[in-house]
Amino acid sequence: MIRLSRLLKSFNYAFKGLVKTIQEEQNLKIQILSGAVILVLAWCFRIKQWEWAVLILMISLVILMELANSAVERITDVLKPRINGYVKEIKDIMAAAVLVASIVAVLVGVLIFWPYLSKLFGQS
Repeated sequence: MIRLSRLLKSFNYAFKGLVKTIQEEQNLKIQILSGAVILVLAWCFRIKQWEWAVLILMISLVILMELANSAVERITDVLKPRINGYVKEIKDIMAAAVLVASIVAVLVGVLIFWPYLSKLFGQS
């Protein structure tokens, strides 16, 4: 049986974690702002439903990777704060994961928006 009070506590903890990460991570703020700008552009261009789905998935992927990166950074800082070479490698690998997700998101965004921008500027 699902206990509503326990479920609400879980959502409350998740929300607190999200707010804390947004407050402390500059890159997450930039990614959320970029995602919001992309969604406004998508609305202005009246993109297709499947394009909305892909954009939302890509924005979510980048934000999820940043949240995972932030969590791994905190874990490595607690376990071995900056004294082991592996800590730096782990942080670099997680940053690379965020970078790859961001690059893919930009490429997908270009593929989706290119036809709309071409029409806007009168090119085929």
